[in-house]
Amino acid sequence: MAREACAEASLEMALGNAGAGYGARAGAYKGGLGSASIVTPQGVQVGALAAVNSFGSPVIPGTRTLWAWAWERDREMGGQTPPALPRQDGPLPPDMKGPAQARTNTTIAIVATNVALTPGQAQRLAVMAQDGMARAIVPVHTPFDGDVVFALSTGRQPLAEPWALSLTALGAMAADCLARAIGRAVYEAEPLGPWPSYRALMMTGAIT
Repeated sequence: MAREACAEASLEMALGNAGAGYGARAGAYKGGLGSASIVTPQGVQVGALAAVNSFGSPVIPGTRTLWAWAWERDREMGGQTPPALPRQDGPLPPDMKGPAQARTNTTIAIVATNVALTPGQAQRLAVMAQDGMARAIVPVHTPFDGDVVFALSTGRQPLAEPWALSLTALGAMAADCLARAIGRAVYEAEPLGPWPSYRALMMTGAIT
């Protein structure tokens, strides 16, 4: 299977109901697979891939806006608009319905860079990237989730000195990319079974 996966590798990537995102859901919406990346003028590359199957909601309560709206680039989430003041009728978003069981949800992500990192630096990159989850899913890291972020490096470009500042910038970019990847996963998802998709509900006006 690993050899087959490598042979099928492509620059084009299916998002939404694909791969690990096929049977995923995000709160009351269809979850999915999402990706995002950034390249700096100095050639630093950072990318994120996320399978979003969260207990928390990707949508700001009482709005049509994704929590990840502020990090959108080039209308990759359909052209999000700044939300009005969100309504919050209780401690949890009102679109969270039905029973919840421990360990039945999780958002799994990987962040990658072309910058060479030590194991400790890669761990710090993963720690900082986790902030992207909190920007795109509310609530996050709940007792029902097993959220985890992995980090890897191709090591093709040295980490510029002072390394701590460069790693800080790298982690900030990773968090931004992860927030975008989660937003794209939900935006690109299609309805499946009882789970409506964010985009379908937007088109029908069901999200107000």
